[in-house]
Amino acid sequence: MSLKAVAIASDHRGVALKATLSESLRARGLKVVDLGPDNDQAVDYPDYADALAHEIERGAVARGVLICGSGIGMSIAANRHRQIRAALCHDAATASLSRQHNDANVLTLPGAVISDEDAQTCLSAFLDTAFEGGRHARRVAKLA
Repeated sequence: MSLKAVAIASDHRGVALKATLSESLRARGLKVVDLGPDNDQAVDYPDYADALAHEIERGAVARGVLICGSGIGMSIAANRHRQIRAALCHDAATASLSRQHNDANVLTLPGAVISDEDAQTCLSAFLDTAFEGGRHARRVAKLA
C-alpha cells in the first residue's frame, strides 16, 4: 500500500509539536488527518490514541503519529488495539528499527522531552524505512 495519508493526534502537551510535524508531512505531499486537539487545554490522551487507532483499523490511513508529554501514555493506549503496533521513539535508530523489525504503524513521540529537530528525524526515519519481513514477519504475525 502506498502511503498517501498519515493520521496525527496529541494531548495538550504535544499540540505544538503536532503542528510542526503536520507541516512536515504536508511538505512530503501527504494528506494529514489531524485528530486534535487544536489547543493546549488539558485533554485525556487515551481518547486521542483511540481515535487514531480507529482510523488505522478502518483503513483510512496506514500509519499514524501520536504525541504526549512522555510518549508513554499514548503508546500504552494505542497498543491496546490489536492492529496497532505503536513504538515510542527518541531517535532515528529506534524509529528505523521499529519499522524494520516490528512493522510499527504508529510513531509515538515524547513532546515534552524531544527537540523539534529530533522529532523530525524520527518522523523521517519512520516514514522512509520499510519493513524487512523475513524472520520478523513471523514474529509480527504473533502480535495480531
